[in-house]
This record gives sequence, C-alpha cells and structure tokens, in this order.
Amino acid sequence: MVVPSLFVPLGLMFVASRSGTSSPAIALCQRVSSRDFASSSTSACAAAATAAISSLPPLLSSDGSASPVSSDSLPETLSGKSVALYFAAGWCPMCTRFEPSLLQFRDAAQESDKPLEIIYVPSDRTKADAIQRAAAMNMMSVPVGEDADAIKKQYKIWSGAESMKLGFGRRSGVPALVVLDGKEGKEMAFLAAEAEGVKALSSWPLDDESGMW
Repeated sequence: MVVPSLFVPLGLMFVASRSGTSSPAIALCQRVSSRDFASSSTSACAAAATAAISSLPPLLSSDGSASPVSSDSLPETLSGKSVALYFAAGWCPMCTRFEPSLLQFRDAAQESDKPLEIIYVPSDRTKADAIQRAAAMNMMSVPVGEDADAIKKQYKIWSGAESMKLGFGRRSGVPALVVLDGKEGKEMAFLAAEAEGVKALSSWPLDDESGMW
C-alpha cells in the first residue's frame, strides 16, 4: 500500500537531525568522555546497552533458518538504531495491507541515517508461518508460543482470535508497534496501527536520543 500524500511528510520528518555519522547515544558518550570521564562514561553506556538488550525476549534470526540469535551479537546488531516490537499476523488483512508501508518507512529511515530494527512478535497460527513471514520482512522474531505470548501480555497487544487464550484486557489488536528506549528497553511510544493505519508511523520518535540503542 503506497500513500504518497502521507509519505512526503514522513520523508521530510526523516531529514537528518544528526549532523555527524555517529548515533546520538555514541556522540553523547564521546562528549562525556572528552571531559575526562572516559572510564565512567564508557561503563554507563555499556550498562545502558546491557540493560536494554537483557530486556528483550529470545529472538530468532531473520534468515528463515529459525536459528536462535545470540545475545552476544545483539549489541553490534542494534547499535545506533531505534528498536520496536511489531505485533502482527499473516492471516490478518489489516496487517498485510499495512506492511508494505511499514517496510517503506524502514527503508526511508535507513536512507536518512535513522536506522530502525523492527522485531516481529507473531500471532501466526504456526511456527513455520511466523518464520516465513519474518524472513520475508527481514525481521528478527520472537518464537511462537510462550515467548511471544509473554510479550503480548506484557504490552497488552494481541489479536482478537487469541482472546480466549490471552484474555480480553488488551489495549490493542494487531497490527501495532511498541518503540523501546535504548537505556532499559522500556516502552517509549505506542503506534496504534490497527486504529490509525500508516498514520501511526508519524508517531515514531525518530529524533528522540533516548530511543537510540
């Protein structure tokens, strides 16, 4: 789904607020260390990254192999990016209509030096379906089952079809995104794509330094 009238302002929103090549988080650490606090600032930045990464659930690779992602590789993979959880399902028409715009948004952000990492939280009916979809969208994913259900309960986002299993106290169905902060991996923005469609992407806080991992 291409919506030119929406993507023009979204594209303008991407215009770099970063004047250099380093991410804001890295630049901040560099500025602090230049004031004779190299050891303490490095430790603080490392601790923040560790806390955020440890908040993530187990992840599977984006290559369709269903291989677990090593936590040791995540600091490099996520460094300098804005990270979000994407709740969706392949059988959901609203999700599949939304996803071309979501992927365009990710590509535009990358081209504007505001890279994103979107992690798929599947409501697909089978593990194979979830793995195939994650690979098609080039996203790491949370394994179907207990791991995905725990994240859905944490953020109160699941499909209507899962209500008998997960309950009726949700705040949203699918599709939806939760943007995570780079310090502790906590929610910093909720993008209500089920209700707002592609317009929800304009609420992504791309220029907020606290969202950089």
